[in-house]
Amino acid sequence: MATMAQHKAAQHISNKDLLAGESDPLTDRPVHLLHLDSVGKHYGNVIALRDVTMAVDNGRVTCVLGDNGAGKSTLIKIIAGLHQHDEGTFTIMGEERKLSSPREALDAGIAAVYQDLAVVSLMPIWRNFFLGSELTTGVGPFRRMDVNRMKEITKKELAQMGIDLRDVEQPIGQLSGGERQCVAIARAVYFGAKVLILDEPTAALGVKQSGVVLRYILQARDRGLGVIFITHNPHHAYPVGDRFLLLKRGRSIGYYDKKDITLEELTAQMAGGAELAELAHELEQLGGHTQALKEVKAEAAAVTAEAPSSERDLSTRP
Repeated sequence: MATMAQHKAAQHISNKDLLAGESDPLTDRPVHLLHLDSVGKHYGNVIALRDVTMAVDNGRVTCVLGDNGAGKSTLIKIIAGLHQHDEGTFTIMGEERKLSSPREALDAGIAAVYQDLAVVSLMPIWRNFFLGSELTTGVGPFRRMDVNRMKEITKKELAQMGIDLRDVEQPIGQLSGGERQCVAIARAVYFGAKVLILDEPTAALGVKQSGVVLRYILQARDRGLGVIFITHNPHHAYPVGDRFLLLKRGRSIGYYDKKDITLEELTAQMAGGAELAELAHELEQLGGHTQALKEVKAEAAAVTAEAPSSERDLSTRP
C-alpha cells in the first residue's frame, strides 16, 4: 500500500509532464514515468517476451519476478535501451519511444545497475563513483581532474544513502557486496536517474547484506525515484515492493498491487501449481516414492488454493 511519502512524491510532477488520457490504474492519476503496454520481443522464431504490461511511477517500487528464462533480462534490455521491442508501445513520460542505446536511456533518466556493478575493485571508491564522468578543473594543458571535489561529492552522496565512510580513498573491493550496490545506486541517482533498474541485486548476497540492499532500495524510493527491482525471490520483493509483475516463459502471469496479494499468494504464483502437478505425475509413474508423492500433491493443492483471483490482476483491467 502506498505511503504518505510516496503520494507526496507523485504530487510533485508538473502538469506538462503528465500524459493526457492515461492514468495510474491504482490511483487514477496520470503519473507514469514509464509505461509498457502489451510489449513483446522475438529473436527470429524465438519469442522472448510477449504481451507484457507494466507501469513505473515516482516513489514506487515495481518488482519483476520470475525464474531463469522467464524474460526478466529481455525486459530490462528493452527499458535500458540495449534492445528494441517488436510489439506493443513503450512510453516515457507520455512520449512513445524506441530507445536505440543505453546512452539514450540515460539521457531519458533511466539507469540500470547490473549484478556485476561495472566497478573496478582496485580503484578508490571516489574513482568508481565518477568512472567515465570525471570532474575536471583548469583549461587547456592545465586541465586536470578535480579530485577534492569528487571526493567531497562521493562522501556526501553516500551519506545520503545511509553509508558513512571515513575514507573514500579505500579500494571499492574492500566494501561488502551490499555497500558496493549502494555505491552503484548512489552514482545512478547523482547522475540524474529518474528510473532505477536493479538487476538481481541480492542474488549473490547473504541474509544480512540482502537486508542492507533492500534498505537502500527503500531510500531510493523515498527520494522520489521509480524503482524496478528484478528478482526471483518473493521474500526479498514483498517487503519493499508496491507492485509485482510475474513473468513465466516470456509471458506475464500476473500484475498485482501489494494490497491485492499476500506474500503466500505471491510465493504460490512463483512456485507454479502446474509444475508441481506434473512432478507428482512423474513420481507416480516411477512408483516407490509414496511419501514424496504425498508431499508434492499437498503442495500443489496448496498452491492452487492460494492462487490470487484474476480480478486483482492489474494487467487484465481495461
